[in-house]
Amino acid sequence: MNSEKAVIGFAGIGVMGKSMAGHIMEKGYEVHVYNRTPSKAQELLDRGAVWQDTPAKLAEACDVVITMLGYPQDVEAVYTEEDGLIPHAKSGAYLIDMTTSSPLLARRLAERGRERGIGVLDAPVSGGDVGAKNAKLSIMVGGEKADFEAVLPLLEIMGSNIVYQGASGAGQNTKMCNQIAIASNMMGVTEAIVYAEKAGLDPRTVLKSIETGAAGSFSLSNLVPRMLDGDFEPGFYIKHFIKDMGIALESAADMGLELPGLKLAESLYRKLADAGYADKGTQALYKLWETKREN
Repeated sequence: MNSEKAVIGFAGIGVMGKSMAGHIMEKGYEVHVYNRTPSKAQELLDRGAVWQDTPAKLAEACDVVITMLGYPQDVEAVYTEEDGLIPHAKSGAYLIDMTTSSPLLARRLAERGRERGIGVLDAPVSGGDVGAKNAKLSIMVGGEKADFEAVLPLLEIMGSNIVYQGASGAGQNTKMCNQIAIASNMMGVTEAIVYAEKAGLDPRTVLKSIETGAAGSFSLSNLVPRMLDGDFEPGFYIKHFIKDMGIALESAADMGLELPGLKLAESLYRKLADAGYADKGTQALYKLWETKREN
């Protein structure tokens, strides 16, 4: 693939997808887009992106298609249905799924792609809306090594830490490791701030001391300030985090592995979703303790 002349497709213009597609456009690529809700792609269309009505038309027009969708069932539909990507992709094309999805599904899609001479990579990301906006995402990739090397120039436009993890499904399994670590960390971060408040401390001052020490984390530095500002808008949706934790728990069960910390985190986030916060950001976990104080 001549990556400099390739036509790039992007399906899934959400909180992160819009920034990711925008970075590719800024590098001079011709970018075609498809989104279930067309209005969400309007900003990119105003900048010169080309609209396609279906995943099939997107695949027919592009040499590489990147997807950033919501749920595994969305991925399966966009890739495999009659008007999906795999049935209509050009021979020799590359399909890169950057959704956090099922490792098992990633392996199935890669096999379907191989049958048609198409390279299918699973390349989920970490870094949230901030990482997407700043092109600083961590991208973890599974699939054929040669396919990874062919599309690496595109991945480098969107991320600053791109690691090839192994065969198909390895990217998704790596993302599960990431989500497991975040889940327990978010509980600890939230409890630390609630403790600071209860102890009569200024949590912002506490943050200055602990964010650069052994307790430091992305969540502590980037999401705690949002908590304290009462900003619970999504860099990453709670509903999608619950989805990710569910995938990780299912995968762990298949391996005979118990993950009690992850189970607890999932149960807390489900309570939060049931309370009406499913479309808020993961930092809204703070609301559980705020609600307890109010009661």
